[in-house]
Amino acid sequence: MAQTLFKRVDTTVEYLVAAVDQGVIGLPDIQRPFVWSTTKVRDLFDSMFRGYPVGYLLQWANPEAPGHIRQIGTRGHGQDQATTLIIDGQQRLTSLYAVMKGKPVMDKNFQEKRIGIGFNPLQSRFEVASAPIRRSPEWIADISEVFISGASAYGIIEGFLRRLAESREVSDKDKDRVATNIEQLLKLRNYPFSALEISADADEEQVADIFVRVNSKGQNLKQADFILTLLSVFWEEGRAELEDFAKRSRIPPKSGDGPSPFNHHIEPDPDQLLRVGVAVGLRRARLKYAYQFLRGKDVETGTYTTEIREANLVRLKKAQSRVLNLTRWHEYLTCLVSVGFRSGRQISSKIALLYCYTFFLIGRDEYHVDPAKLRRLIGRLFLMVTLTGRYSGSPESVMEEDLARLRGVETPEQFTSILEKLIDDNLTHDFWEISLPNELETSSTTAAVHNAYHAAQNIIGARALFSTVKVSELMDPTLTSPRSALELHHLFPKGFLKKIDITAVRETNQIANYALIEWGDNNAIKDRHPAEYVPEYERRFTSDEVADFYRGNALPDQWYHMDYFDFLTARRKLMADVIKRAYERLA
Repeated sequence: MAQTLFKRVDTTVEYLVAAVDQGVIGLPDIQRPFVWSTTKVRDLFDSMFRGYPVGYLLQWANPEAPGHIRQIGTRGHGQDQATTLIIDGQQRLTSLYAVMKGKPVMDKNFQEKRIGIGFNPLQSRFEVASAPIRRSPEWIADISEVFISGASAYGIIEGFLRRLAESREVSDKDKDRVATNIEQLLKLRNYPFSALEISADADEEQVADIFVRVNSKGQNLKQADFILTLLSVFWEEGRAELEDFAKRSRIPPKSGDGPSPFNHHIEPDPDQLLRVGVAVGLRRARLKYAYQFLRGKDVETGTYTTEIREANLVRLKKAQSRVLNLTRWHEYLTCLVSVGFRSGRQISSKIALLYCYTFFLIGRDEYHVDPAKLRRLIGRLFLMVTLTGRYSGSPESVMEEDLARLRGVETPEQFTSILEKLIDDNLTHDFWEISLPNELETSSTTAAVHNAYHAAQNIIGARALFSTVKVSELMDPTLTSPRSALELHHLFPKGFLKKIDITAVRETNQIANYALIEWGDNNAIKDRHPAEYVPEYERRFTSDEVADFYRGNALPDQWYHMDYFDFLTARRKLMADVIKRAYERLA
C-alpha cells in the first residue's frame, strides 16, 4: 500500500477564523475578488444554523522554515509563516472570516464591500441585509455585529427584546423563541468543520490531482490560486502589489492622480500579471514550476529549503518590478496601437497579449534592443500570434517552447533574429494564400482573424465604406456615445438574402458579408439589393475614391452584381490580402 498523503483534521469555525486572523492559515481570498454571491453566504449560515453539513476544507501542510518570522494577520504581531495553505474551500472560509470578523471583501472591480447578513430570531431566518431589514426591529440587521460585539448572549437577547417591545407587544412565547435562536446563532462559533490535510511531502502535481479526485464538482484546480496562496505566505507585499495594479488598471485616473496602469486594451487579473513575472524572472510558462520555485525545492534532492526559496523570491521580485513598471507597461501597449489594435474590443486573447509583453520586457531590459526596432518586432509578433491562434490551444506548452528558443542568446541581434524566424515560420506563403482565407470563413465577429482584419485597416489607413472618415478614427476607444459611430453592415442585407432562400446564420452572417460603415448609412440601406443601393453611393465620389474604398475594404470591383457565394469566396481572399499588405508595411 502506498504512503497515505493526507490526514483528517477536525476543528471548529472559531478556531478557523482565529487561525486566519493570526496568519496560521494562509487565506489570500480576503484580499482578492470575492466570487460568491451574498445569497450564497446567506445560505451557508442558514445551513450551519440548521445543523446541515456544509462541506469540508482541503488544506496543504506548509514545509517548515524555522526562524522565519514576519508581521501577519490583523493583530500586528510577529507570527511564524502560515503552517497551512487552503486549497479548496477558500470562498467558504473567506465568508466565515468576513462575517464573523466584520471584515470587508473585494468585489470583482476590487472595491471593498461588507457582506451584510440579517437574521430574524422570531422566524429562524437569514436574509441578505437590505434597507427594510435594517429598519425592522424584528431583525438583527447584520450578524457580524453580534459576533464582534463581545457582549454576552443574555445582553444581546435583552437588547433585541427591548427594541422589539418598543414597536409591538412581545409574548412569552416570542421571548423564548428569540432567546433560543440567538443562543443558537452564537453557537455557530462551535460549528464543527472537517478538513483533509495533505502532507507537506506531497508535491504540487499530487495536490492538484487530489483536488480533482475528491472534489465533488470535478472542477479543475486553478494553478494561479496555488501561486497567489504561496505569495500570501512567503511574499505578502508582492501579492498586494499585483492586486493594486489590477485594481488601478480598471479605474480611469482623475486629473492630478499621476501615472496609472489604466488602459483601453486589458484589465489584467493578478494571476495573469503573476504569469508574466514567472515567465520573465524564472523563464517558465508552466506555473507548476513556479510552485516549486516558491516553496524552495531543490530539483536534485527533492527537498525544500529556505535558502533556495529566498533566492528564487529575489528573482521573482526583480521580474515583478519590471512587469508592474508603468513606463514599460505603456510602452508595450503602444506596440499594440502601432499595429492597429486600438482597444480591448480587438483583443481576442488576453494570454497572447501577456505573453507578448513577456518578450517585450526580455528584449527591452535583458537584450537592450533598439526601442523603435523592438516596437515593430513585438507588434508583428502580436499580429502573428493573433492570426495563428498560437497561444489558444496549449498556451503554457507553446510558450515553454518559445522561451526555450532564447537559451544561449546573448546579443540583441540574436534575440531579434529568433523572433523574426518564429514569425516567418508561421506566416508562410501557404498561410496567406490558403490558411488565412479559410480561417476567414466564419460568422463570429469576435474571431481573432476578424479583429486582425480591422487592425490591418487601421494600419493601411482605410476609410469606412463610402465615408470620408478613417476606420481608425471611428474606432477610437476614448469616444463614448449611446450608439457607436461605426457599425458592421451586411453588404448583402439579411432581408434580401431571405428573399433568395438564404437564411442560415452561418451563411448570412459571414464576416465576409460585413463592412464597417457610419451608422446613418446603415439605417438608409435597410434590406435593399446591393445592386440597388451601391450605385447611389458610388455617384457621390470619384472613380479613384471608389477604387480606394474597395481596396481598403477588401471588395472586388462590381461586387454587387456577383452571386452571393462567389462574392464571399472572392472577398475572403481580398480580406487576407488586406492583412498581408498591412503586415508587409510593418515589416
